Amino acid sequence: MTDVNTGRQESAGDRDGGGPSRATVLLGGGLVAVLLAAVGATGGWLLAGDDDDPEQPLAVTTASATPTTQTTAPRPSTGRTTPSAPRTTATTTKASGLTVPPVLGADFEEARDMLRKQRLGWRLVFGGGTGRTVESASPAVGTEVVRGTTVQLQIAGPPPPAEVPDVVGDDCAKAADELVEEGLYPSYRSGRSGKVTRQEPAEDGPARWNDQVSIWCGADPNGQPTAKPTL
Repeated sequence: MTDVNTGRQESAGDRDGGGPSRATVLLGGGLVAVLLAAVGATGGWLLAGDDDDPEQPLAVTTASATPTTQTTAPRPSTGRTTPSAPRTTATTTKASGLTVPPVLGADFEEARDMLRKQRLGWRLVFGGGTGRTVESASPAVGTEVVRGTTVQLQIAGPPPPAEVPDVVGDDCAKAADELVEEGLYPSYRSGRSGKVTRQEPAEDGPARWNDQVSIWCGADPNGQPTAKPTL
């Protein structure tokens, strides 16, 4: 009787003393087993890799220890080039060595011949005084000039009488030269080519130096070409 009571008291003491009951122990052990099973399953899934869970791929990032150098491609040529600075060339006139001859005090016809020999032009300006001498020249005597330069001569007195040559029938250019030689100037009335068909004033008509003589070249006033009559 004593042994039996002692065992029951121990069982009751265990229950009354707050110790874990058998049911509690069994329940706790079951929970531990479930947790271990879940952990094992999770570990197995992690070990399985990407094939078991295609929706959750494993991202792998590789970092390069060497910095990447970016190379910029050359820009295509547009075909345009930078314009160079414009060159500035100084224009210089080469010295000709030709000067206005000493015409002051000379007779104007003599002075004209001096200019003609040096292939210079001339322009006679007659004054209101007396005499035929040259009083001034422009450009001045001794000035360096180029061939073809016109030199103006100032004459002391008025223009003297001039002789009008007969140029009818002559070539127009030749007729002009004849008039200039006599101190006269041609006035072209019908062009500058062909034969002279008419002139005014006529031969030996009244005229003075620097006067103009009208000439018709190529056709007469009626439109018909004429020739100088043969004597």
